[in-house]
Amino acid sequence: MHYKKHNEKRQFNIMADKKTTSYPKEKINILFLENISDLAVKHFKDSGYASVKKINGALSEEQLINEVKDVHLLGIRSKTQVTAKVLDAAKKLQAIGCFCIGVNQVDLKNATSHGIAVFNAPYSNTRSVAELVIGLSIMLIRRIPDKNKAAHEGVWLKEAKGSYELRGKKRWALLVMEISERRLAYLLRGLE
Repeated sequence: MHYKKHNEKRQFNIMADKKTTSYPKEKINILFLENISDLAVKHFKDSGYASVKKINGALSEEQLINEVKDVHLLGIRSKTQVTAKVLDAAKKLQAIGCFCIGVNQVDLKNATSHGIAVFNAPYSNTRSVAELVIGLSIMLIRRIPDKNKAAHEGVWLKEAKGSYELRGKKRWALLVMEISERRLAYLLRGLE
């Protein structure tokens, strides 16, 4: 029991230490682009970062060069292109967070040569993709596109011939998509 209390106290002290940075938080400039969540902005401000700026939408290369000059942390999505010119202008930039699947919108070679860390959120839209797979699977297995086309041509295909239920087809859906099988399996539980 004594060990547990001591260990909890030690963990608390470690967590308290993690709140400090090697550079004062109030001097770190953060720029979020492309509708990054307001909760993210609030979280950073609540954590002591005083200079957090959010711009809705992507910026052109020239606009980004002007905005990024004194920025330490840049948060983007897929439309913002961080080119060599942008990185050359970003003298204080330390990290780029790509809140999307890939990092192909960042000149990685140039970022590496500048010592700028680049990271992404590869599973940020897994749920959306899983839901899209389920929706499209239902449409395909029930032949909705064929029936839609026929209806637009003035033909009413009322029969269910060639249409099936998705129930019992969980394995097929998991084979089709290699995205987070656990998430897709969780969403498919109701179809078993």
